[in-house]
Amino acid sequence: MEKSLPLHLLHANKFTIIINRAHAILHFIAILFLLHYRLSTSIPTLPWLLIFASELLMSLSWLISQSFRWRPVNRTVFPDRLPTDGELPTIDVFICTADPNKEPTVEVMNTVISAVAMDYPPEKLHVYVSDDAGSDATLRCTKEAWNFARCWVPFCRRYGIVTACPDIYFSSSEDDYREFKGFEFKAEREKMEQKYEVLKQRLRIIVQHRDVALNTNARDHPSIIEVINEYTETQEDEAKMPLLVYVSREKRPSHHHNFKAGALNVLLRISAVMSNSPYILVLDCDMYCNDPTSARQTMCYYCDPQTSSSIAFVQFPQTFRNIRENDIYDGQIRSTFKIYWPGIDGVGGPILSGTNYYIRREALLGNFRKEEDLMALKRSFGPSNDFIKTLAEDHKPNFIHDGESSRMLVEKAKVLASCSYENQTTWGSKVGFMYFCVLEDYFTGFTLHSKGWKSVYIDPKRPQFLGTSTTNFNDMSIQWTRWTSGLVSVAISRFCPLIYGLAKMSLVQLMCYSELAVDPLLHCLSLWGFALVPQLCLLNGIHLYPKVSDPNFNIFLIIFVSAISKSLYEIVVTTGGELRTWRNEMRIWMMKSVTCYTYGTLDAILNKLGMKEASFLPTNKVTYDEQVKLYEKGVFDFRAATMFVAPMVTVILVNIAAFVGGFVRVLVGDDGDGYWEKMAGQILLSFYILVSNYAVIEGMVLRRDKASIPLPVTFLSAVFSVFILLIGSYVLC
Repeated sequence: MEKSLPLHLLHANKFTIIINRAHAILHFIAILFLLHYRLSTSIPTLPWLLIFASELLMSLSWLISQSFRWRPVNRTVFPDRLPTDGELPTIDVFICTADPNKEPTVEVMNTVISAVAMDYPPEKLHVYVSDDAGSDATLRCTKEAWNFARCWVPFCRRYGIVTACPDIYFSSSEDDYREFKGFEFKAEREKMEQKYEVLKQRLRIIVQHRDVALNTNARDHPSIIEVINEYTETQEDEAKMPLLVYVSREKRPSHHHNFKAGALNVLLRISAVMSNSPYILVLDCDMYCNDPTSARQTMCYYCDPQTSSSIAFVQFPQTFRNIRENDIYDGQIRSTFKIYWPGIDGVGGPILSGTNYYIRREALLGNFRKEEDLMALKRSFGPSNDFIKTLAEDHKPNFIHDGESSRMLVEKAKVLASCSYENQTTWGSKVGFMYFCVLEDYFTGFTLHSKGWKSVYIDPKRPQFLGTSTTNFNDMSIQWTRWTSGLVSVAISRFCPLIYGLAKMSLVQLMCYSELAVDPLLHCLSLWGFALVPQLCLLNGIHLYPKVSDPNFNIFLIIFVSAISKSLYEIVVTTGGELRTWRNEMRIWMMKSVTCYTYGTLDAILNKLGMKEASFLPTNKVTYDEQVKLYEKGVFDFRAATMFVAPMVTVILVNIAAFVGGFVRVLVGDDGDGYWEKMAGQILLSFYILVSNYAVIEGMVLRRDKASIPLPVTFLSAVFSVFILLIGSYVLC
């Protein structure tokens, strides 16, 4: 009877669906009235064309975004109904690190330890650490982490410790396991905490005193593969440990290495000849396993014969442990993981999100019979016979544990990690993780969905993975600029979701992919229009909106109130946020639109024209006490590149000039009431922009700390503002 019970359930949020669709219909009708007003009553002038274009782009962005709100769902899984451990499939874990200077080694090793301690049969778990920097210090630290894990993992199993990341567990003020408050548990816990402090000290010593002369050049080094531990069947159950392998692919200055996607494809090949697990967990180096049961939750789908064959990957949300209640940078990306992903899950499955996902090896590589044409397979997958063998269905590598056989296997694996192995193959274009853009996750997921695969989004109450988010303006800007560049590069290519994938994907799911791809482009163009054109027209007496007494003024008012009310409902009611959460998200959206979205779009266009090469800057995970204190206080840290700060300040200065100029004319002008009647819409728009971005004004005028906006940047922005006011007034008038 137990076997007949479902392993998972899907729940459609009917009330939310009704609210979303009703609002979409009403808001769309209001937009139609706006279009009718613009086309029937206004005279086509340059200011009219510019503001109408901004309204059209914003309306198009809103329309496409409704696809995420069409059918939001949530899921429930029942891991206790899974088959016995002996029947569970094997899993490979890929942990990617790229820069020891930006990714603290202690955090990376905590991720490794938490992955090794997952609640899964150890003989069916294999952990691969990809070090794209080729750092000898990272290899030595991995060995130290393994030595600690040999004590830590049995401790977790013995006492049922759920928080398997030692850094999180020992820094917590509360213990979840009150039944283990006896003397024995306390004594072991204290010993384990002492061992962890010793581990952290050793890791820091290795990093601080590494021999620079011996340290591998991150861009020029041979492939390095080392098996840290080999599972042996003679171990007792409590002492059994998963396989742990360190991998650093070969890099040469003359070869393009395809960023993270290239590293993942190397891991795909190496893991195939060592373990060849049918399912793979991909983690960023700072994403700890906060709950060791994620693998069993995932298997509720992969072990279900009714859904298993169609699911390519199971995605968990990205959750961050360093987020404060006043999240001024929107580091938790609430809209994505609380609104967008549950929405697209109801129409075909979520988008691959870079980390925290279990993916089927067959979806990336395909499944072949033994009688397949060998030469055709080599043309696609490369010359390695050992790897070609792994493509056959149910192939299990024979990992022999004597020294000579292990060395031979490692040597074969090094060939698969060479930088020339993929030459004249289809790696990155048809098989494996895709190379088309720097966002390998988005494009790989899109490719899988366009082939007919499905995906699943699981968002349990307890976060399965915890990472570190950016908590300063500079790192946030760099990260979002990179993401924008990757998304827009897809939008302006032949793979644009609006025209690609129609055969296998539903229209609503295609709209979801399209929204993410074109959203930065639409928002940066429309926001620049709304931030400058009405303001310049306000200073020159050109009205762009109906008079306050005109019934058509209500159209614009209704659209504005409708959009604000819906965003408030989603953030406060649907996701349990606060009013300041809504304020923070609206503010950072405006900031990103005129900075990250703009630069990312330009970067994608220049890459498309061949005027610039694609680049990938790893997100800086190093935290500084001063920055953390400012973030905890809810104070912006404007110590960022001038290119990110100057556009915001320029927009604010233009809006200050427009608002003050308009307000003065209302108060002291010859026809103040008539001027207000005509210009109320533009005056209120400038006021809204200034109030929403008060933090920028504060950083310019009221603050004098190190993290405020530097005076040279303010002066430079003032020059830009005067230039815009003069040239803009000349052109628009």
